[in-house]
Amino acid sequence: MAFVKVCALSELEEDTPKRVELDGTPVSVVKTEGEVYAINDICSHANVSLSEGEVEDCMIECWLHGSSFDLRTGKPSGLPATRPVPVYPVQIEGDDVLVSVTQES
Repeated sequence: MAFVKVCALSELEEDTPKRVELDGTPVSVVKTEGEVYAINDICSHANVSLSEGEVEDCMIECWLHGSSFDLRTGKPSGLPATRPVPVYPVQIEGDDVLVSVTQES
């Protein structure tokens, strides 16, 4: 798994998603409840950026239709989304936030 620096930890505001692109993959990086999560930035229901939504209780909400996704698992909490979105491993090294979107072979 290749981890790549996406931002500084100090750049992340609590419960405020930050959109980054990693190897052509849009990723929303979120610091909430003392942890940092990385989730695919595109809603599985519609082609909408999740990083424009709100974060609460370790969930990120799609601003367009209101589906929320668990930042830990990517699973939707209810309709209209029925499919999860990918989540990615995160490592913190000092002030660096590293994310891997590479699948292990």
